Amino acid sequence: MRQITIESVRAFLNAKKFNKSNMSVEVLPNVTILKYQGNAIAYKYNNPNKTIAITNCGWESRTTKERLNGVISLSGLNIKPIYQKNWQWYLDGSLWNGNLTDIN
Repeated sequence: MRQITIESVRAFLNAKKFNKSNMSVEVLPNVTILKYQGNAIAYKYNNPNKTIAITNCGWESRTTKERLNGVISLSGLNIKPIYQKNWQWYLDGSLWNGNLTDIN
């Protein structure tokens, strides 16, 4: 996992502002947002359950996948990482179209 992924995802999970290279974290009263290239790819809602949701924003790049897998890995969720097979993306072993999806 790239260092920038580790740094940005840790900031995201801890609701700390972050801005480096093409990654940023925006902290709002009710949600923390992880952005890659200005696209919001992950949300952590500040509700009692601390729900996390991810999306690829239509960008099926290796880097987008790596950033999202960083969220999955560093958050300690017990789900399978995103992978690609025959040009299709899979999340937790199921076909995934990249739409906003709660992962916990």
